[in-house]
Amino acid sequence: MPSWGWMLPLVLVLVLAALAGAAADGQTERNCSASPPYLPSTAVNTSVRLQELRALMSPLDLSAYIIPATDAHMSEYISPRDARLAFMTGFTGSAGTAVVTPTKAALWTDSRYWVQAERQMDCNWELQRDASVSSVAEWLISEVPPGSGIGFDPFLFSLKTREDYGFALMSSNHSLSSVLGNLVDGVWKERPAIPPDGLVRLPDRVTQRSWQMKVEHIRSEMAESPYKPTALLLSALDETAWLFNMRGGDIPYNPFFYSYTLLTMDEIWLFVHAHRVTEELKVYLNASCHGPLCVQLKDYDSVLGHLQTYVAPPGVKVWIGTEYTNYALYETITPEEKLMTSSYSPVLTTKAVKDETEQRILRDAHVRDAVAVIQLLTWLEKAVPGGKETELTAARHVDACRSKQQDSRGPSFETISASGPNAALAHYSPTAETSRPLTVDEMYLVDSGGQYLDGTTDITRTVHWGTPTSMQREAFTRVLMGNIEISRTVFPTGTRGVSMEMLGRRALWEVGLNYGHGTGHGVGNYFGVHEWPVGFQGNNIAFRAGMFTSIEPGYYKANDFGIRIEDVAVIVPKETKYGHNYLTFDTVSLVPYDRKLIDTALLSSQQRRWFPLKIPLSPLKVEVSL
Repeated sequence: MPSWGWMLPLVLVLVLAALAGAAADGQTERNCSASPPYLPSTAVNTSVRLQELRALMSPLDLSAYIIPATDAHMSEYISPRDARLAFMTGFTGSAGTAVVTPTKAALWTDSRYWVQAERQMDCNWELQRDASVSSVAEWLISEVPPGSGIGFDPFLFSLKTREDYGFALMSSNHSLSSVLGNLVDGVWKERPAIPPDGLVRLPDRVTQRSWQMKVEHIRSEMAESPYKPTALLLSALDETAWLFNMRGGDIPYNPFFYSYTLLTMDEIWLFVHAHRVTEELKVYLNASCHGPLCVQLKDYDSVLGHLQTYVAPPGVKVWIGTEYTNYALYETITPEEKLMTSSYSPVLTTKAVKDETEQRILRDAHVRDAVAVIQLLTWLEKAVPGGKETELTAARHVDACRSKQQDSRGPSFETISASGPNAALAHYSPTAETSRPLTVDEMYLVDSGGQYLDGTTDITRTVHWGTPTSMQREAFTRVLMGNIEISRTVFPTGTRGVSMEMLGRRALWEVGLNYGHGTGHGVGNYFGVHEWPVGFQGNNIAFRAGMFTSIEPGYYKANDFGIRIEDVAVIVPKETKYGHNYLTFDTVSLVPYDRKLIDTALLSSQQRRWFPLKIPLSPLKVEVSL
């Protein structure tokens, strides 16, 4: 047998040279087919954590374990301690599903995140370029022996997700098994802790209704229901925050705190981490008494056991909103006659309609927010020609401008600051590695928002500091036409947003253009920036006076530019010549559009007349004066 000792140094040199060459070539994505595999510095080594997870799966006789990217409240944004998908895979995108078997591991995500996944995952993971439940199910059927266990944490599955998996696996002799006690938590030794404090009550100046008034109103809706529920279970974090006029800091960009509420006609149970409730809050919640308006504080983790106890006797019926209740709580409410369901709880549908105080202060918040955005645009107009500003510096600047406004509580989401081809990615946010310089030769899109004690804001503007092409001007104008057409629409009370959504697209469709995201979403009073169930999608509720929604058509030309024009509007009554109970939109966003991007020849006379009524004049060059 020949000796290989002399070759080892040479092999090591060749390997190191190959890796150095990949880095020198600017390769930022993994290459698992190379020999040896190439991993960028951004990839996370997951070998040990996968080994430990599989060791926990084995005694449970699980042939697969599903890891979603959500929390127990089906939140859009999750706390770092709930980022189990990111911990297991290294992938930090906001959407995805992972599956681990004894020999394989795979991640599913949509096209927004394919490049990011290739940069962050090591070669333990397959990337499945799909985000559908059916794709995950097909993979499970092919990889997992029939009849073997497929485990999932029922606290992290919505009812719909569980039903979708059940349907997709129905004919294959595969089924899901609920596993209480998350297995990822069992291997996540440095899982972030729950913040020790952060729960606060809102000051009276930003609330018109006390929590007691809200409780009595919700109880009246329960009493009026023909199905006669005896209790209402609140699972979405904004439901409890709204009901008790409280806020927290558990979720990035969202002033929420971990909680559930179980409300009956004569009792209130609030499930929170009790050590975080101050004596002042206990007094505020009447926590020391027992009665219809006394809040009984229970430990957050006791909600499942308490719910089991509540539904045990006969004659009870629990009302849940299926969009935000996790499967663990849902499957506890048995038999079926003890369950009442609707897509959204009466708290969410009530919260969607703002009272007079909420409307006034939310308008005020948008006035202050406009100042911050106009400061950004003014600064950029002067600074960009100098060639030193980037997408990242612009994002930091608008956040800084907002922080100086009265009652600022930080950004409402990660600022989307994008120029040129980056703006063609609808949800791109700059990092130190991806940030591009801003120039007068490219379009720039900034989508940003703020949290204020009196309101949440969200606004997008697209500008050009040089000479836009005719294509860019036409595309911008047609996006603007879509925004105007929705904004000026008059419609009967009870009309659903999905019925008018195409108005935002019609001008684009006429020339074969379109966009791939939603046209608008609800906005709240110091809540989440995407406040369901208001908006233009099929699962949104009918519009009523007092609701706030964004209106945000766009257009994105791959590898070239992106356009989005987003305003927030409140729905208000509209007097018509013959009919009653009609509504329209009143725009509350006050930042002008870029005049040089508007081709006025494309606008109708009605669209031209809309501007003086809705867009303020400004000394900026981006003002609109038609």
